[in-house]
Amino acid sequence: MCLDCGCNRPEGFSLHAFDREGKLADHEHPHDHEHPHAHDHPHDHAHAHDHAPHRSVTIAQPILGENDRIAERNRGFFLGRGIRAINLMSSPGAGKTALVAATLDRLASRTPAAVIVGDLQTLNDAERLRGRGAPVVQINTGSLCHLDASMVARALEGGAADGARLLFIENVGNLVCPAAFDLGESERVALFSVTEGEDKPLKYPSLFQTVRLVLLTKMDLAEATGFDRTAAEENIRRVAPDAQILALSSRTGQGLDAWLDYLGA
Repeated sequence: MCLDCGCNRPEGFSLHAFDREGKLADHEHPHDHEHPHAHDHPHDHAHAHDHAPHRSVTIAQPILGENDRIAERNRGFFLGRGIRAINLMSSPGAGKTALVAATLDRLASRTPAAVIVGDLQTLNDAERLRGRGAPVVQINTGSLCHLDASMVARALEGGAADGARLLFIENVGNLVCPAAFDLGESERVALFSVTEGEDKPLKYPSLFQTVRLVLLTKMDLAEATGFDRTAAEENIRRVAPDAQILALSSRTGQGLDAWLDYLGA
């Protein structure tokens, strides 16, 4: 994953904030990525270096150590303010944004909520979520395939979760790297759509093993795709036997009441 392959090298990221009415208060200036980095400047001399055996020591451990320190600070922030922060993780296109939109529409004014959205580029997801009664902050990660604790901390410093009781953190669509990075969240939820194939949890077990709940999404397409729900649930239980499983469709509303009950909203 990115701790070893190097795609987690320092990059700038940008924040874009929308208030509860959907008005943009832009924070587009880039922020330096806070991960410490390894010996990475170019060499003009000819002799070879073999860094590969040391990458997990010189890169992975410092990255995770610094991330975990900031994540604990984020966790204290959430606990101190009574915020339930939910890290939503899935492959691209599994329906995270559609789920958050449907959830915000049903929450109305009952439970104050906020959203942090992560993508490499564009404001597309934040634009879909703005004006639904919750402040939305879009984090553009540049080339990084996941959110990290420092990005979330910057968003919180800017007031992203002020007044919220529920914070939805929509992670970058990726079934590998987001699982390694603690954001300080209260819990993790995985989305697994019927269009992905029943064996997805077996192929990417590390993410499913870290979550409390798995949502089977796009159930309105299950028949058309020939989705075998029984097989999918069996595969989930093979890698995450304690995870709760809910099936829903953000488009039709199927299962959303059970999701709201889970949220206590």
